[in-house]
Amino acid sequence: MDNGKLLARWAAHGDSDVFHATCPARQVLDHITSRWGIWVLLGLRERDLRFHELRDRIEGISEKMLSQTVRTLVRDGLVWRDVEPATPPKVTYGLTELGRGAAVQLGAMFDWLRTNADDMVAVQERYDVLQNDS
Repeated sequence: MDNGKLLARWAAHGDSDVFHATCPARQVLDHITSRWGIWVLLGLRERDLRFHELRDRIEGISEKMLSQTVRTLVRDGLVWRDVEPATPPKVTYGLTELGRGAAVQLGAMFDWLRTNADDMVAVQERYDVLQNDS
């Protein structure tokens, strides 16, 4: 279903609940929270980066996956893309205003995770011990 039809169907229900299957925010949330979407947004938080810089910053991402991910985030209006005519072309990415807003929220979540990581690992270890004892 194309986005226009999805939005019309969602609006017809008058349902702004993000748990509703036709909520347009769900699709964007899927893009942001995809395996690499989060890392692209966090990777661009501090400054604009060239394609290779962004790839090198996100350990484990392939060029193909980075290209697909940024294309999706550009379409969602979270990332901008600038191509300088050169051989080879110089491509730079940065966050739009919407993207900066999302990155701030993600950054707060990751700050919380960093602060609480030791406690979570301890809980996981206790859980694993209890599971092995049963």
